[in-house]
Amino acid sequence: MQKTKIYVIINPISGIGSKKSIPERLSSQIDQQRFDLHFFITGYAGHANHIAQEAVQNKVKYVVAVGGDGTVNEVARALVGSDSILGIIPFGSGNGLARDLKISTQIDRAIKTFKGNNICQIDYGIANDHIFFCTFGMGFDASVSESFSKESIRGPFTYFKNVIGRYIDFEPEEYEVSFNGGTIKEKAFLITCANATQYGNNAFIAPRASLQDGLMNIAILKPFGVLEIPQTTIQLFSKNIDSNKNLTEIITNEAVIKRKTPGWIHIDGDPLYEDAEVRVRIVPKGLKVITP
Repeated sequence: MQKTKIYVIINPISGIGSKKSIPERLSSQIDQQRFDLHFFITGYAGHANHIAQEAVQNKVKYVVAVGGDGTVNEVARALVGSDSILGIIPFGSGNGLARDLKISTQIDRAIKTFKGNNICQIDYGIANDHIFFCTFGMGFDASVSESFSKESIRGPFTYFKNVIGRYIDFEPEEYEVSFNGGTIKEKAFLITCANATQYGNNAFIAPRASLQDGLMNIAILKPFGVLEIPQTTIQLFSKNIDSNKNLTEIITNEAVIKRKTPGWIHIDGDPLYEDAEVRVRIVPKGLKVITP
């Protein structure tokens, strides 16, 4: 009997904690008589994507991403539209897609989920030419992502340090958001196009979003004062941000967002410098992924 190939792509520097035990733990729990495990350690930005592209070309059935949302994005965007199936062992700072899919951040439970082989199809988004699965954003969250990407030590503490540091001197911009229901012109603290409910770390920017409805929830958060930070933070982590008086939500399958000048955006938490105009759309059910 021919064995089914599994590519396991490990990002050694994502999140916190060592991933050296992953090959042994997977090998001990996966049936070696049925599956042929191949382990790959990434060495540079984009490496995971190159390996995943090779997996698709070789018709590998399962491709497992071990890392955070950046690693998952690199792997998953190579798999969209193919027969290859994504598995996730979350090992990042935020783990937004894994959390939204209810995949445990405990390694052995995540492996058990993968072994369960419950396959579903989820949507993905495209912002200009960039594919995202959780969120695409402009404004404050993109600024924080750019700052966080320069840190040598990852994790929630470092992230929140950057949040505080960037808030002090951040200047909101004017935006024009056009969608199939009209146009909104607004000065915004941030604009997030959410395919999933959260950024990661259970920070829910779009509590009503769904990975399987063919739509995105665009959250436009207007500037707010220092005294409003505690309430806004509580709402973000308690799935109540959509009740915030400063938040406008648009539900659509495509939109065009314009600002005055080019600047930073983020794609699933990774920063990119992009044009002043960004066209965003959702592609329904374009990725196969294993979930609980």
